[in-house]
Amino acid sequence: MRFIVPENKRLTHEMRIPIRWGDMDAMGHVNNTIYFRYLEIVRLEWLYQVAGAPDLAGSGPVIVNAFCNFQLQLEYPGEILARHYVTNPGRSSFDTYITLERCDQPGLVYAEGGATTVWIDYKAKKSVPLPEAVRRLVQDPAT
Repeated sequence: MRFIVPENKRLTHEMRIPIRWGDMDAMGHVNNTIYFRYLEIVRLEWLYQVAGAPDLAGSGPVIVNAFCNFQLQLEYPGEILARHYVTNPGRSSFDTYITLERCDQPGLVYAEGGATTVWIDYKAKKSVPLPEAVRRLVQDPAT
């Protein structure tokens, strides 16, 4: 089943990720678990840029779900263009969506995935409102 990405998503970050020889499995293509690593890399790079490193004595993000839809097989050698989008801002959460395409084949999506991020108080283990800097970035500019 293919997950439908909402139309109100906002592009917030792009980055290139090299495909490493060790990312492949015995079948000669990138192992399915590595796709989740690629999604994590782009999501964390964006989060670190907008919110800094998590303060384990304070509050920060946790992932409450993650998914990946595999469209085509990625293979070594190559480089991935990862595009990171945000949508569905709530009081303490937002969704991220990421597309992965090869840099040498722009526009051809090899995989798409995402996660729901909830901001929590790490000690209390309860959700808290999104920091204002993060809220501004995930909020629909029309609201």
